[in-house]
Amino acid sequence: MAAPITEFMDHNFRHFNARETLEAARAYKKFVEDGGEMLIAMAGAMSTAEIGLTLADMIRADKVHIICCTAANLEEDVFNLFAHNDYEVVADWRALSAEDEKALYERGYNRVTDTCIPESVMRHTESILVKLWANAADKGEQYFPYEYVYKLLDDPSLAQHYHIPAEHSWVLAAKEKGIPILTPGWEDCSHGNIFCANVMMGQIKSHSCVKSGTQQMEFLAQHYMKRVEQKIPIGFFQIAGGIAGDFPICVVPMLIQDMKKKDLPLWGYFAQISDSTTSYGSYSGAVPNEKITWGKLDCDTPKFMINSDASVIAPLMFSYILGR
Repeated sequence: MAAPITEFMDHNFRHFNARETLEAARAYKKFVEDGGEMLIAMAGAMSTAEIGLTLADMIRADKVHIICCTAANLEEDVFNLFAHNDYEVVADWRALSAEDEKALYERGYNRVTDTCIPESVMRHTESILVKLWANAADKGEQYFPYEYVYKLLDDPSLAQHYHIPAEHSWVLAAKEKGIPILTPGWEDCSHGNIFCANVMMGQIKSHSCVKSGTQQMEFLAQHYMKRVEQKIPIGFFQIAGGIAGDFPICVVPMLIQDMKKKDLPLWGYFAQISDSTTSYGSYSGAVPNEKITWGKLDCDTPKFMINSDASVIAPLMFSYILGR
């Protein structure tokens, strides 16, 4: 069967960011085919960009094994699942005035570039999550943020309310595959805000029912060490920068430098898509070699830096890896 995207990239992506994109995709494909695991670190508004159209297939095809993302990406995939038909797209979003933005706010919309998310979906999911959080707090139980989302999606009656095909949701795909989704800085997302507010109002007994950021780091560290014992290398594919990337990549130097596990292998593959450049001390734009000085990558680690728009590049790379 013809693979037009693969053939197009093989034929046309010869230089500059195009060549880097193709080489990163080829190396990713080989890495997982040779038995490696891949961690995807995802920042930016990729769920609102509907990255699930290709990322869900990557997950189901066993090309992704663990995810670390901004909490907004976790919840916004769920928002899209339940409210896609209620979204509004503003094609000429650059021309919006302050008054236009205020009008959107008063109509109950939160804008992300050209896409406006209805506030109503946040309130609908809130009603379910508050019960889950409160019940866990009452029982003295603790779960990661993504585990509460999985519990929400466990309700079979909710499927009738999906606005998109289930196969287009990357969170549903991750749930089906049992993939952990780490969300450092979870408190800065809508659900994190709602959780904090309900603790303050006394609706939830305490903050402790949601596992902390350091507990998430310990989880990833234990996962990494287990894979080392199994002689399974782990690669690192990063979309954008910030906490979604810096949090998980720090696990390896933490284990080596702070836990004194001197013989631990470093990340086995690294690629990043970023529109940031190397300036002003930007982590998002730092070239991969800078990570060598922090004990994250080694000299011979396959390293790729693609300076481009992730909403364009990531679906192309995923399609190539899937052989489309």
